Amino acid sequence: MANLEGVLQAVGPRLRALRQQRGATLSQLSETTGISVSTLSRLEAGQRRPTLELLLQLARAHQVPLDELVDAPETGDPRVRPRPVTRHGMTFLPLTRRPGGLQAFKMIIPPRPDAEPDPQVHEGYEWMYVLSGRLRLVLAEHDVVLTPGEVAEFDTHVPHWFTNPGPGPAELLSLFGPQGERLHVRAGPAGR
Repeated sequence: MANLEGVLQAVGPRLRALRQQRGATLSQLSETTGISVSTLSRLEAGQRRPTLELLLQLARAHQVPLDELVDAPETGDPRVRPRPVTRHGMTFLPLTRRPGGLQAFKMIIPPRPDAEPDPQVHEGYEWMYVLSGRLRLVLAEHDVVLTPGEVAEFDTHVPHWFTNPGPGPAELLSLFGPQGERLHVRAGPAGR
């Protein structure tokens, strides 16, 4: 039981460090999670034992896996087992384990040839690589169709929108990072 007690004691400092890394106050975290400021303060100070319910809410708010909050040991299995998520008819398969920072996704987009552009903006930077099918990308005044092997990258503060003009499904890899985090592609010298 001593080991369990040590794990639980380490949760508070880890919670405080995560909150401070993100520059959030206890009040802001309270608004996000619905957990009272006093409870959050006591958790961080180690004066309250963390429950699974509280840890789940905090993991979601900090965008970290639950095992990171309790410093669970590595399983040693390097494989990522994506759980598909469907939004607006598109299927997203997360290819990275850790929320926050640079994220990789495989996207499967059904054909929507009649879709009308509705450009949006948000924080971040995006890189898209078309594996199969076609991807129509509207980026500010540009309206292009990308085909397999083509890449687009852009600051998501620029109004953008994309769809699959058909005829079949489109599959692409997407890397998305917070503002300022760009993908750095390095290539070795030719002939290697």
